[in-house]
Amino acid sequence: MKISLNWLSDYVDITGISIDELVDKVSTAGLEVEEVIDQSDVLANMVVGFVKETKRHPNADKLTLCIVSDGTNEYSVVCGAPNVAVGQKVPFAKVGAIIPSNGLKLEKVKIRGEVSLGMICSEKELGISENHEGIMVLNPDLKEGTELAEAFGMNDIVIDVAITPNRADALSHIGFARDVAAIFKRKFHYPKVEIIESKKKSGEAAKVEIIDSKNCPRYIGKVVQGVTIKESPEWLKRKLKSIGLRPINNVVDVTNFVLYEVGQPLHAFDLDNLAENKIVVKCSAEGEKFISLDSKERILSSNDLMICDGNKNVAIAGVMGGENSEVTEQTKNILIESAFFNPSSIRKTAKRLGLSTDASFRFERGTDYNIVIWAAQRAAQLIQEVAGGVILNGEIDAYPDTIPTRSTSARFSRINKVLGYDVAKDEVLNILTDLGFEIQEVTSEGVTVNIPGFRHDVEREIDIIEEVARIYGYHKIPDVNHISVTLEEKVDQASFNDNIRNTLTSLGFYEIITNSLVNSDIAERFGHSIKVLNPQSSEMSHLRPSMLPGMLQSVSNNLKVSERNLNFFEIGKTFEKKNDGEIISFEDFIETEHLIIGITGYAIQSEWYGKDKLFDIFDLKGFVESFLMSIFPKIQFTFQQKKSDFFDLTFSIGVKENEIGIGGKVKSELLVLFDVNQDLFTYIFNIDRLKEVEVSEQTFTDLLKFPKVYRDVAFILDKTVESDKVTEIIKGASSNLLHQIKLFDIFQSDSLGEEKKSLAFQLEFYDSDKTLTEKEVEKDLRNIIKAVEKTFYAQLRGS
Repeated sequence: MKISLNWLSDYVDITGISIDELVDKVSTAGLEVEEVIDQSDVLANMVVGFVKETKRHPNADKLTLCIVSDGTNEYSVVCGAPNVAVGQKVPFAKVGAIIPSNGLKLEKVKIRGEVSLGMICSEKELGISENHEGIMVLNPDLKEGTELAEAFGMNDIVIDVAITPNRADALSHIGFARDVAAIFKRKFHYPKVEIIESKKKSGEAAKVEIIDSKNCPRYIGKVVQGVTIKESPEWLKRKLKSIGLRPINNVVDVTNFVLYEVGQPLHAFDLDNLAENKIVVKCSAEGEKFISLDSKERILSSNDLMICDGNKNVAIAGVMGGENSEVTEQTKNILIESAFFNPSSIRKTAKRLGLSTDASFRFERGTDYNIVIWAAQRAAQLIQEVAGGVILNGEIDAYPDTIPTRSTSARFSRINKVLGYDVAKDEVLNILTDLGFEIQEVTSEGVTVNIPGFRHDVEREIDIIEEVARIYGYHKIPDVNHISVTLEEKVDQASFNDNIRNTLTSLGFYEIITNSLVNSDIAERFGHSIKVLNPQSSEMSHLRPSMLPGMLQSVSNNLKVSERNLNFFEIGKTFEKKNDGEIISFEDFIETEHLIIGITGYAIQSEWYGKDKLFDIFDLKGFVESFLMSIFPKIQFTFQQKKSDFFDLTFSIGVKENEIGIGGKVKSELLVLFDVNQDLFTYIFNIDRLKEVEVSEQTFTDLLKFPKVYRDVAFILDKTVESDKVTEIIKGASSNLLHQIKLFDIFQSDSLGEEKKSLAFQLEFYDSDKTLTEKEVEKDLRNIIKAVEKTFYAQLRGS
């Protein structure tokens, strides 16, 4: 945002404040100055010259010898322009001046044998326009010798300020002036708006209807009739040029002037081109086409807010007007638009269309819904001044639902505690008042204020404290001589995940990091997806509901470059809606942290000690077990077969009936979707549940002093019986002498019977206090056999 100090002085007295002090203090207060531009430097060593004498160059027909006076001295100048004449006031660049258009530094030279001590400049050479057909002839009333910067009104200093997204209120000269006045304790004022209106009302000449009041809470229309479109006066052009804007015509220039004066974007419609003299604010139809002021055809979305007349679109609300209603030289009647639009709506439209304008830049960040009438009146006043015409009485104020005034409170004690120093109560009140806050109530404890409509960033007590701090001065925060640090144990939130990474790395896995945003097709295929409100592209339109797409894409990318033997893992978060409705709060979706591991290709490739072996489901189970045993050495896990939409040969793992993970062989249709042409085995852990697993402290255990007793037992059961179920029955039927159960053989044969199998277990018995007797072991063994036979109708094999 460029701020002209000459323009700024219209609203706050800055006399006596050096540019260095101004830059330092406003930057410290949060409005960082990036560059200071002294416009007079551009025209240094250039003055208004008076052509006293001209004659033909003796050695060149197309050159003229001139005598130019600066009021004190006379200079001999060789000029090649055809329009130079005696008596003209001209822009004269002396020796040492630098020409703005090409950076040429002038020196004393001889041109075709004649000395030239400077240059009479054209508009192009001065960087004013592209006109170089002849020299620029100045106003004859200008005094010779006057600095050219002063004559052009360029004796100005412009500062370029980096405005942060939360400070939309500072995107204008008045907004910047408000902060300057508060910092330097100077008086701040708005320009007076005094307009003479006709008896005829604006509402008689035009109508405004708001259909989408959510995205357009307020719309002001004000009518000026009988205007004359022409070039703007010098003062207005000078103001706009000082901040780098190109003057267009008097009416458009006024709307741009008010935009940079108070920060309220305006638009001027040719009222006679509006069907039915009516404005309708509503959303566009899907796929509708519209030609904007830049002569480009735009394809609209049903979410784009539009300004329409009685039968067509005339502007993209808050972004850009249309060719079909622009102000031209034939325009006589003007409808001034001054509105407040929903920042979110404007942001989405501007982003989708790739169209950023001065207006959208401000509407996206939030404008002042209370300034719209003043801005319309100010524009009408200036239009009448520069274009003539009659201002119709009053405004058309379409304001369906009044926006409530927000308020907040701040405790004086809290202000002092947060800042670390005492700020007097009166000082706090003066700062808030200078910044535009309305004091609602003051007590001995604190202050309650109404938040102005231009401060969308202020909501809570801490925001008020920040306002006090930045204006009162951060430099007043006292130095801290010592800092006390407690020696209590700190909780490292990342230690669990770091342990996971270290463990998997030691098992030969490589970590991958994939995008948490996916396209709509992938998102819908893998869960209840959440759509991003303002996606950067269609490929990143949804939050991922699963870690599986990222793993599949990484494997696919590696296979395409002939990397076929892969061990990957990733830690990340997934996001899923709880239901199909709209997300209103954090209660409507689930955010979960997951770990996914994946293996594909060869586990062993041909070596002298072994043959090729592809990864299979047992390799995956082995990695899962090794990982869990490393993370939780003493925890008992249960494995269970399950059905899944994403896996074949699926198995889940649980701890005390809580499922902590699921995985298996990825289904072939998913592999095809990602161009993966070999088997992929993955397992997905819920890290949030892993963190809930209670881990007992590791303690030292003495070596067992008494021998262990082993018994092998095999049962013939139905094929559908899972080994885990048998293990549970064995545990329940035994005493505390049984310490370990190991499944060491699974056998299937027709000799066992139809749909039968054999499961063989090794049972480990011991007592840490004595040597077991055969009788004690046999008693436990008989109980185990009876329980398994009874529960599963099993038969002891070999009996």
